[in-house]
Amino acid sequence: MSNESKQVTLYTDGACKKNPGPGGWGVVLQYNDHQKELCGGEAQTTNNRMELMAAIKGLSALKSSCRVQLFTDSNYVKKGMTEWLDGWRRRNWKKASGGEVLNADLWKALADEADKHDVEWRWVKAHNGDPGNELADTLANKGVEPYL
Repeated sequence: MSNESKQVTLYTDGACKKNPGPGGWGVVLQYNDHQKELCGGEAQTTNNRMELMAAIKGLSALKSSCRVQLFTDSNYVKKGMTEWLDGWRRRNWKKASGGEVLNADLWKALADEADKHDVEWRWVKAHNGDPGNELADTLANKGVEPYL
């Protein structure tokens, strides 16, 4: 990856009313002085799936290879991408215990999107006043609304 790559900041969040139930995802994409907000949802899903979908949608919105600081309040997403992914790939999407990786369809999609970029996975505490995280949360909840 070129040192000339754009530096982008993404804040991602998922939401679910009942779990499983109606869910939404939200993304705040920041590049220089520009900010883009994305959201969407599904009628029947889980919170973890919406957290993954937010990261997928955020990365897939980038039109070229970028250096990305991706902030998530989901340890599931952060640990999956920084600690568990290599093992899952080596074991053909099986957990160390031998069972199937939950949400493997979305993990594969997220890994494919992340491979296009230089991503630094950052965890941020939810509902703790971080403006980017708070906005991503608001967008995720907005994404749920059509399915309530």
